[in-house]
Formats: sequence, C-alpha cells, structure tokens
Amino acid sequence: MVVSIGGFVFGFDASVISGVVGFVTAEWGLDVWQQGLVVSAPSLAAILASLTVGPLSDVVGRRRMLLTVAILYVVSGVASAIAPGFLSLVIARGLGGLAFGSLMITPIYVAEIAPARLRGRLVSIGQMNIVVGLSAAYFANYLILALSARTEPWIVSLGITAHTWRWMLGLEVLPALLWVGLLLRVPESPRWLQVKQRDAEAREVLMQMMTPAEADLQMTEVRRSLQGHRAKGRSELRELVSRKMWFALFIGVIVAVAQQITGINAVFFFSTTIFELSGVGRDAAFAQAVLVGLINVVFTIVAMALIDRLGRRPLLIGGLAGVTLSLAVAGYGFYQARYSLNDEALAGFAGKIEPARLAPLSGREFADDVSFKRALAAQLGPELYKANEARLVQAGTHMNPHIVLAGILGFVASFAVSLGPVMWVVLSEIFPNHVRGFAMAAIGFLNTGVSFLVQFLFPWELATLGHAGTFLLYGLFGLISLGLVWRYMPETKGHTLEELEHRMMGH
Repeated sequence: MVVSIGGFVFGFDASVISGVVGFVTAEWGLDVWQQGLVVSAPSLAAILASLTVGPLSDVVGRRRMLLTVAILYVVSGVASAIAPGFLSLVIARGLGGLAFGSLMITPIYVAEIAPARLRGRLVSIGQMNIVVGLSAAYFANYLILALSARTEPWIVSLGITAHTWRWMLGLEVLPALLWVGLLLRVPESPRWLQVKQRDAEAREVLMQMMTPAEADLQMTEVRRSLQGHRAKGRSELRELVSRKMWFALFIGVIVAVAQQITGINAVFFFSTTIFELSGVGRDAAFAQAVLVGLINVVFTIVAMALIDRLGRRPLLIGGLAGVTLSLAVAGYGFYQARYSLNDEALAGFAGKIEPARLAPLSGREFADDVSFKRALAAQLGPELYKANEARLVQAGTHMNPHIVLAGILGFVASFAVSLGPVMWVVLSEIFPNHVRGFAMAAIGFLNTGVSFLVQFLFPWELATLGHAGTFLLYGLFGLISLGLVWRYMPETKGHTLEELEHRMMGH
C-alpha cells in the first residue's frame, strides 16, 4: 500500500491539468500546440525517465528510486503552482514527468514481494491508487472552482479567487510529502537483494512476509533462475532483444501501445474541455469530470476482484471490446451535433464582443465543430476568438450531450477493468528477474512515447479532425488492438515469476 501511493500522486499530477488548461489558455492566449505541450509536458519528460528509472532501479535498488521520484513530485508541485508563464509551467510539469518512473518501479517492487496467487490483485493496488488520484484531482478542481465563486474573506485572503488554477496545481504537494515520509519505513525488494548477491538481507525481508520454509523455497527458485544468466554475463540489452525474448517483448509492445493509443489520457487530461465543448457549460463539465473519476475507481475495483479469478486475457479482450464500442458511441454523439448562433446566444456576449463582429454568423448552421470554429476565428480574429472560444462553442452547440457522456463513461469503465491495471500486471510478469527493470524501462519508454503523442496531438486533432473524427480514430485503434490481443495474448495468472520465465522464454 505504501509503495503504491506513488500511483495516487501520479494520478493527481496527471489529471489535475484537466481543470487548469482552460484557465491558462485564456490567461496566456495559448494556441493548440501550446495547450498540447502544457498537458503533455510530464509525458515528454517521462520518456527520458522511462529510459533511466528501470535500469537505475536495477543498480541502486527499488526503494531508493521510489524515494527519488517522490521528492521530484514535491518539487514539481511547488514549481507548477508558482509558475509565472507558459515556459516555466511546462518545465515545472516536466519535473513531475521525471517522477513518472514510479509507474514502473511500483509494479516491479510489488510483483517481487507478492505470492503468485495474489500477485495480480496486489500489483493492481498501484493502478487503484492511480484512479483514486485521478478522481481526487477532479474533485479537488471542482471544489476549488466552487470556492473561487464565493466571496468569504478567508477565500479571498488565500487567493483562491484570484489564483484558482494555481491552487489546483499546488495541492499535489500534500500527498507527495506524505509519500516521502512513509517510504522511509519500506524495506528493499528481496529479489533485487538476491540479484545483488545480498542473500542474508533478502532472507531478512522475506521473513517479515512468510514462514522460514517459504522464504527458503523462494530464495532457492530465484537463485536457480539467476545462476545461468550470471554465468553468461550478457548485457541486458542483448538479452532483451535475443531470440528467446521475442515473444515476451512482442506481448509487452502490444499491451503497452494499446493502453495509450486508444486515447485514454486525452480523455483523462482534457475531460473538462471535452464536456464543455459538448455544450453543457463549465460548472457541469467539472461535475462530469468528477463522474469520470468515480467510474474509474469503481471499475478498477471490479478489475482487482476479477484479475486473479478470470485471468488477464479475458479482462483484456472484454475490456477492449467495450473500449471500441464506447468510442464509437462518443464519436456518433459528436457526429450528430449541429452548430449555430441565434440572436439570443449572441446577446449573451454583449459588452465582450461587438455585435457586428458576430452578426454574419447569426442563424447560420454548421454541420461540424471544425467549420464552426474556423468561421468564428475568421470573424473575430485569433486573439478575441481564443479568449472566448469555450463560451462561444458552448453557446452554439446543439446536440444530445448524454450520448457523449455515455460513450466517455463506457470508455473509462472498459479501460479501468482491463488495460488500466492489466498492462502493469502483465509487464511485471512476463520478463525474467535479471532483466525485469531494463525490460520495463524499454516498454515504459514506448508506452510513455505513445501517451505523449496522444496528449500533444489531441488539441490539433480536435481542430483538424473534429470531435467525431478524433473519437472514431481512437475506436479504430481499439479494434486493431482487440484483434492482436485475441490472437496472441497468453494467460499468466496463477504461476510464479520463475515458472512464467520458463514458459515465456520458449521452453
């Protein structure tokens, strides 16, 4: 539980930006590329972290790396809250991205201490904490937004009204500090200690978790799995790309890419923006983002209850089928929308926009959001359009927002019961002891790279493909992923890590 708190801090750090991006876009006049970079900066930095954190954890230990990333989260939270401009906010959030390595170290550590019969459930605690952190950020954003509309002296004196988005970002410091304190009492991974030939220390840690006989048996199995690899003395990179590793590497790539390319982080980190542009208004958009977080928590609990009963493969297949269908529903919800500004809607902008600027658009209907936004930008000019974009689109959107909400919630539920927790469980299982950290780093690099591209390109996709085209594209990626998992994914439940090593290496 302590090690997995890193998932909570990650979830909070990652999704808190969903409530911030609208504020900084209006305050600093950000274009679509700058919006994408503010949101995706942690993932960009995490690409570097994914290459280094796993191998470094093999050198210095799982515990020391966890402490390092916890401290980085504290620094990132403070720096983000006080950032004076766009570039400084990107850098501050990038520091948090360096700490994303906790996503790799946590499942490695937990898998290395967990008994085989409970490994899926225990590794999934990290994913559970991620979704609780996501939900906490949505709720905190909603609460701070509500407080910012009030006029009590203590609210004004704390600066919540004047610096709403800074409070949203700064709250991350509290759980990060708590995690630093608790990690000081966590022991080192016993399997890592054995890899470093510190058998006495490894046995001491194991004795805290099992009987002496069970500890001796586990140490014997780990020792046997390491003997041949020590004798060969091959580098981890050569070992990972060797022929016997191909199948494990192939499975890791499929699952890691599928988790991100279906667009989950675009939904998590732009959820408020998505709901605002479905025409429900800012307050309702923040409330619906809270609902996304709650659905995520509920279905992650379902996944934890089922992952060691049904297995990893059935959850992935069923979840990807749900992901594909739900994205199609969301895409259809935006496809059937129509966009127009009537006289009543135009009256709402009196005093902010000269009526003559919008008069040519009065009563004119657009079939998609892309052409509507382009017409608005052409009439108002870039600066005036950016300052009022969200309210203009809300005022001009005519659609059934419940279809979009149903599609988004179905997508989140399907992801939470499958790709969310199952990916990290599978990756912590399919690679052998001596290259697990390096392999997780390599796959994590790919996973983080795809995540960065999804987040960075999302504002551009909305501006170019529109909401309908963007979600239907994600649905197509979901369908392809479903076919690959159906054809190639093996079952890994109920086996020790050493048994899985024997199976996955082609013996």
